[in-house]
Amino acid sequence: MQPGAAAKNGRDVFFAIGIVIILAVLFLPIPAFLIDVGLAFSIALSVLILMVALWIQRPLDFSSFPTVLLIATMLRLSLNIATTRMILSHGNEGTHAAGYVIAGFSKLVMASDFVIGLIVFMILIVVNFIVITKGATRIAEVGARFTLDAIPGKQMSIDADLSAGMIDDKTAQLRRRELEEESSFFGSMDGASKFVRGDAIAGLIITAINIVGGIAIGYIRHGMGMGEAADVFIKLSVGDGLVTQIPALIVSLAAGLLVSKGGTRGSTNQ
Repeated sequence: MQPGAAAKNGRDVFFAIGIVIILAVLFLPIPAFLIDVGLAFSIALSVLILMVALWIQRPLDFSSFPTVLLIATMLRLSLNIATTRMILSHGNEGTHAAGYVIAGFSKLVMASDFVIGLIVFMILIVVNFIVITKGATRIAEVGARFTLDAIPGKQMSIDADLSAGMIDDKTAQLRRRELEEESSFFGSMDGASKFVRGDAIAGLIITAINIVGGIAIGYIRHGMGMGEAADVFIKLSVGDGLVTQIPALIVSLAAGLLVSKGGTRGSTNQ
């Protein structure tokens, strides 16, 4: 076996293992320290995706972005479900019940006041869902449509250059392959942008379920006062929502930057 093929097979195996782990988190309870590790990894991954989107020369250099976007979205949703399970089952133990990352975000962003946290969370939802995600989705739709409409003209241009002797067969094949990759990429981005939009909606619904379900469980099962249950579970739920919405906002920004580059070359600041 060639070394390159062995390395590719190894990457495929690790990729498959990662998918299985994400699916396992959806259904299996995990301890709080593993949730902290997963949330930290999700934030780091979103920042890495943004850095790559900022510095690539052209969108096709990051042709795997739709797949990465789907994996990052599934990772956030699986962690969101894991934290929901932890909040509803151990939320009565205090704000550290779901791990130190959520507790840290609730203290840092919410300033120990769940009303401030709710307002900040709703602002992030509005910015992510209405501004960035909606704009990126529209750009991807228009880009996919115009790319598909321009394919016949670009094909004729390649054939004309080949007939005139301006390019050879190898260059013509490379241009045709690049044209196919471009149309496939923007078509995939059109569909992948729906993942980001659905992720924002799911985050809002999960946070609302955490708040309502947590207050009910704390009041009925654990004998907590209504005010105490609201204070604890709203802090946990909004902290969880902030931890998941901030990476979602970063990835949405990366998607918007990537599709807005269109056919231009150079990094984002060029």
